[in-house]
Amino acid sequence: MRPTTWMRWATCALAMMIVVPAALADRSSKKSLADCTSFDQVDKDEDTVEFTIHNSCTVPVDCAMSWRVVCAPDSKKRRSSHPGSAKLALTNAGMGSAQATAAVCGDDSWTIDSISWSCEPNKD
Repeated sequence: MRPTTWMRWATCALAMMIVVPAALADRSSKKSLADCTSFDQVDKDEDTVEFTIHNSCTVPVDCAMSWRVVCAPDSKKRRSSHPGSAKLALTNAGMGSAQATAAVCGDDSWTIDSISWSCEPNKD
């Protein structure tokens, strides 16, 4: 290996050792909404489930939840589904809740599935 080629390689390797860790440190220090928002669900009574989003971010966030109540999930004839959703505007360090109820199913069995939630920074 010629000295100039070796010097270029060594200079490049040294630059990479300095730049790459600094770039990775910058990326890991940025906090995402996933780090400061959380979702919880609690059975309220026989046919109601409460979904709660907690915001521990330092900024207000807008969140959306959706779910589906399925009545008579094991029946081919009586099976029916009922979508539900809620939108929440949460202040910093705030929380919001929505309830999914299976009252629409009457005496039939039921299940709640397709639960999803997301949050984004408030644009105001």
